[in-house]
Amino acid sequence: MNILVFVESAEGKIKKTSLEAVAFAHAMGGNVTAIAIGQTEQAELENLGKYGAKKVLHAADEKLNQGVIQAYAAVLAKAFQDEQADVLVLADSSLGTPVSARVAAKLDASLASNVVQLPDTSSGFVVKRSIYTGKAFANVSLTKPKKVIGIKKNAAELKEVGSPASVTAFQASLSDADFSTKITSSEKATGEVLLPEANIVVSGGRGMKGPEHWGAIEELAKTLGAATGCSKPVSDMGWRPHHEHVGQTGVKVAPQLYIAIGISGAIQHLAGVNSSKCIVVVNKDPEAPFFKAADYGIVGDAFDILPKLNDAIKAAK
Repeated sequence: MNILVFVESAEGKIKKTSLEAVAFAHAMGGNVTAIAIGQTEQAELENLGKYGAKKVLHAADEKLNQGVIQAYAAVLAKAFQDEQADVLVLADSSLGTPVSARVAAKLDASLASNVVQLPDTSSGFVVKRSIYTGKAFANVSLTKPKKVIGIKKNAAELKEVGSPASVTAFQASLSDADFSTKITSSEKATGEVLLPEANIVVSGGRGMKGPEHWGAIEELAKTLGAATGCSKPVSDMGWRPHHEHVGQTGVKVAPQLYIAIGISGAIQHLAGVNSSKCIVVVNKDPEAPFFKAADYGIVGDAFDILPKLNDAIKAAK
């Protein structure tokens, strides 16, 4: 089985979720080829070999740096055919998800997103998908010869299994139609750790009582090396930027640890965080719905607990 993996990068660095996609493909078995599109550092590309890629392709045309979905899909479809691939694996993301749909249409391939574990090939090709915002799972059979799989964060264990790989330039014939969409401007999220890539997220809600109290959230996040998030009401009121809004209509996260402070736990928020490995809730209301979803809960005033929690973590480190 030949497997092609699309890896995303930001500011020249390969995203962790894409490293997971390479590890996922390696665990599937077969020959793994990774392809990066746009500006990416050479050392980053070579390091993909450590996670299971036997070969790395790089489509470095400057026009591809903008992230136009149609162009990315054209490149991936061409690479899929050139490499005689059977499966395309990529991370579900704001870029990967729409790209996967276009590639599947171009290739007439079966498509599955939100895949959470390795395919079962004992009888056909069956994948397990997360559905209903993580409340249930579905086993789906992919019946077409060509397949496209989008995996959720943490679907694969990230570990080094090989050595650096050689990188080969990849040229795809792109037409004007591939760039019919023009990106006029973009606004990037800021912060030391960005939400989609974070292993730890510290989020605050209306229980923080105002933006002037957010320093305690930021201090705890800095101690933990975490990203900061917030509930929808907080971003709606302008206390925090909208790119920090975590939830069904905001950023969906799946960190190893999610800490919710002063958030009641509305179903829309839970839908965006229920893939987290461990959830810790701090709330002074013992009846807050979030406690039902929490692995650990602390009942108390956030303004009393946060300084003590931060001091305890610093002491433990």
